[in-house]
Amino acid sequence: MGFLQTIFDHLSIQILLVIIVVVFALLKIIGSIDEETKLRRLGAHGPRLKSNMPFGFDIIKKQVVATMNHKNYEVFLELLGDAPDYTAEGRVLGKRLVTTADPENIKALLATQFADFGKGEQFHSEWNEFLGDSIFATDGQLWHDSRQLLRPQFSRERISDLHCFESHLQTFFKAVANGGVLNGPDQHVDTEAGNGKPFDISELLFRFTLDVATDFLLGMDVQSLTTPRQPFADAFNEVQRVQNILARAGPLRAFVPLGSFRRGLKVVNEFCGTYIDRALRLTPEELATRTKSDQDYTFLHELASFTRDRKVLRDQLVAVLLAGRDTTAATLSFVFYELGRRPDVVRKLRREIIERVGLERTPTYADLKAMKYLQNVINETLRLYPSVPFNVRTALRDTTLPRGGGPDGSLPMPLLKDTPVGYSTLVMQRRTDLYPPASEKFADPGEFSPERWYEWQPKPWQYIPFNGGPRICIGQQFALTEMAYVLTRIFQRYERVESFMHEIDGGNPKLKAEIVIQPGDGVKVALWEAKK
Repeated sequence: MGFLQTIFDHLSIQILLVIIVVVFALLKIIGSIDEETKLRRLGAHGPRLKSNMPFGFDIIKKQVVATMNHKNYEVFLELLGDAPDYTAEGRVLGKRLVTTADPENIKALLATQFADFGKGEQFHSEWNEFLGDSIFATDGQLWHDSRQLLRPQFSRERISDLHCFESHLQTFFKAVANGGVLNGPDQHVDTEAGNGKPFDISELLFRFTLDVATDFLLGMDVQSLTTPRQPFADAFNEVQRVQNILARAGPLRAFVPLGSFRRGLKVVNEFCGTYIDRALRLTPEELATRTKSDQDYTFLHELASFTRDRKVLRDQLVAVLLAGRDTTAATLSFVFYELGRRPDVVRKLRREIIERVGLERTPTYADLKAMKYLQNVINETLRLYPSVPFNVRTALRDTTLPRGGGPDGSLPMPLLKDTPVGYSTLVMQRRTDLYPPASEKFADPGEFSPERWYEWQPKPWQYIPFNGGPRICIGQQFALTEMAYVLTRIFQRYERVESFMHEIDGGNPKLKAEIVIQPGDGVKVALWEAKK
């Protein structure tokens, strides 16, 4: 002890600091050698993400700036460069990450190696304030329990009941004639005055789907089509905007201002609390007497019959509102963006609707499924604009991806536990090398062409707008049914769509990809009613 004391008495602060730095450096070197040894046992390093700054700071900067300027698609491609199989790896502040848009790798992430990948602890931590322990942010038993809770609400019996859409569509038609959101439910509107009146149909579609979602899931809609200022919708949008920046800021997320995020979250939580209070006023015995066939049976009744935990109810409610409102409204917005510049598609679509349903009758579930061109229009929109364009999985154990390793990408890509893997359905579904060559019968893959679906079907895992594997979207059929119903009813009434978007964006839609992709500049169109 005396010997050690003598040594410490003669060490200066400078020498101690040098020793600490040397020991730290040695530990890092040993850690790097150990990591490299494990990686080489699993597979081979792949092409590098393009980066010109130390510690990959430019990768973070590019992603954050891209998010704020709605250029995520372009930056994703830029970072990949010419990487074979659209798969590359990089390091950000010493942490390894992998990026892919390869169907075989995405198939492994979502299905064939499902047990190897999940959201991971880091994702859950980063998204916890917003999504909590909901289906979108958890793994294992928590995820399984969430899925079991939500599944009954999207049964065939529930989604084939189309009455929920109709009343809100009548309000939607009044808002179209008004040229925008109504100032109260009793506002008088000349329904013929809307012919040729330019308006942002995207805003009305987001309000429509919010009203449908709150009505269908909660039993009482928020009437956003007749309320010019909708605090919940504004707050929900702001929370998503900031959350998306946080997710891309990575280690620098501490520098992202959170004032508007926390204020928005407070509004969202208070909104959810109102509905939760209504459900919890019913005793377990009263809930047990209600059945799925009851007119006022809701999603929250189903949840409250399993748990009285307010946090569980809140987390699941936020998740289904996010999925139920945004994905459907965004896809319909892109439908009208494309239809505005394709009058030939509008004519074909309307002809099919009239032949199957006529001009007055509301369509049945069977009608919607039978109209092939209608389904083609929706599928083609989801091909070019998949609802969730970018996503992430984390390696839950040491594992590999099928492709991406080695200089030509043909070897397995090694992944150590906790390595994040970013993947993009948007990039994958726009890869020209995954399609037949353009010809008279097959339009260029970059073009909107519902006709291609008569001649072509995508190979497995090259078209996954609702994800795939065990975590495939449980609301898929509800969303497809709602979109088909809305388009049918609109084109029973209107015969022409005139677009004003070329003056705004030059015909290149701004892909606003926060969580769900949507047109960043809205969709300014005019609708023309068919002559009686």
